[in-house]
Amino acid sequence: MRYRYLIWLSNLFQTGRPLTQAVLTLCAFCALCGHSLAQDFRTLKDGVEYAEVTKEISGKSVNMNLLRLDLKKVRLDVHHAMDAAIGTEKTSSIATRHGAFAAINAGFFRLDNSTFAGDAAGLMMIDGQLVSESVNNRVALQILNLKKRSEVSIGRFDINPWVGSFDSRFQVKLSGINREMKDGELVLYSSFFGPATLSTLPGTDIILSKCKRKKYYKKETLAVCESIEIHANTRNTAIPKDGYVISTGPKDFKDKTLLLNELKLFGLVNKKKRTVYIRSEDAKTMSNAFDPEEDIVAGVPQLIKNGKVDVTWEQEKTTKAFVETRHPRTAVAKLKDGKFLMITVDGRSEASGGIGLQDLAEYLLSLGAVDAMNLDGGGSTTMFVDGKVVNKPSDKEGERKVSDAILVTLRKAGRR
Repeated sequence: MRYRYLIWLSNLFQTGRPLTQAVLTLCAFCALCGHSLAQDFRTLKDGVEYAEVTKEISGKSVNMNLLRLDLKKVRLDVHHAMDAAIGTEKTSSIATRHGAFAAINAGFFRLDNSTFAGDAAGLMMIDGQLVSESVNNRVALQILNLKKRSEVSIGRFDINPWVGSFDSRFQVKLSGINREMKDGELVLYSSFFGPATLSTLPGTDIILSKCKRKKYYKKETLAVCESIEIHANTRNTAIPKDGYVISTGPKDFKDKTLLLNELKLFGLVNKKKRTVYIRSEDAKTMSNAFDPEEDIVAGVPQLIKNGKVDVTWEQEKTTKAFVETRHPRTAVAKLKDGKFLMITVDGRSEASGGIGLQDLAEYLLSLGAVDAMNLDGGGSTTMFVDGKVVNKPSDKEGERKVSDAILVTLRKAGRR
């Protein structure tokens, strides 16, 4: 079929017809085949192109909204709902509060009626500070905002929080950050979480304060804390604005015993310089050098890698049903020409049937994607552009409150 098409295409431009007539014939052919040469993108602002596409995919009509962005003209940022580690908010509200021109919903999150609703279900970093740890080494979007452009990469990260001492007496990997603590865990809480840990389990909490972010060896970014307090049989501990709380329940376990014993001894032998550090480290690269202008948000799974469809659902420990079932979807992609693509696919309605991730990956590949990943979808799928929601969220109540969003802000000359 492809060979016959190439022969037809060659003959079309050798018939002696005027060039304009040949191009019109080719466009008509593409329309009949369900393909668009330019996807009907139109320019909304300098660096922002937008398209609405209706296409038949695997036997069902699908409505899609696309943003194609020039990262020299726009800035990308990840923002959490309510500017805190827990809580939910509509994508349109997050975008409006921060003065963004456009936005899409981003990562998966805890969706329930608990006090921890909105907790990111995977890696999140905002302004170089870890908000939520990695889960199952899942794919994530990394954004670095430079003075004249934004840079993005899509890959797998395994970033977790650690606590340690400069004299190498101890270093302990913590169980997580800014989420509900389960007995048998060491969970770190930063001031971004809120005023207190919300823990209902009585346990031992380590309060670190007088903390300052510092760079060491021109690459390591550490939070160095000068004040250490240990409180036993406590719960819902207040989090200092200039520090952290490491919270643990009543159960004894190896890392808890090690950390408490070392901190008690450490305080005795280092009375003059009683400092510990908190760091975030990528287990794959051993890097803990994160820029203050760096954001990361996780999704699942990767869809395209190095210009080839590569739906890594098994490696990222999701299910085959999640991949194959037609759902509303939100996704992002790096394009061959260096631009960045955001896409929402409507679903769960007669007008739009949703899409499986294999079909979504192949469609993104046809648009020139070299790397792509899936974000939270279903009722969360939302695209906001120029003051309004432009897709059709599938929840009967309309736009859903979500955990976080990727915002698009128009760049101003000379500003980050």
